[in-house]
Amino acid sequence: MTKRKSKRGPSALLGLGLDNDDGHKRITTGEKFAILGGSAETHERMTETVVKTFEELKQRGKHLDEVRGAELAEIIKKASPR
Repeated sequence: MTKRKSKRGPSALLGLGLDNDDGHKRITTGEKFAILGGSAETHERMTETVVKTFEELKQRGKHLDEVRGAELAEIIKKASPR
């Protein structure tokens, strides 16, 4: 069986925090993600969520560009710290 090729371009996650009021410019990037801004707490939570999301994808044997939106949303929700 051959894999169906996606017509979409490369996939990546973008986290954008808007609650920064301390003047720090927080940027964290990886191969398939970028996290920009946010307070220290928000930025840390977004980073943790992205790391756990990619860990879950790896456990499922999938890459970011192979999952549909609904599955990705479920993974992100599960990965988000409470």
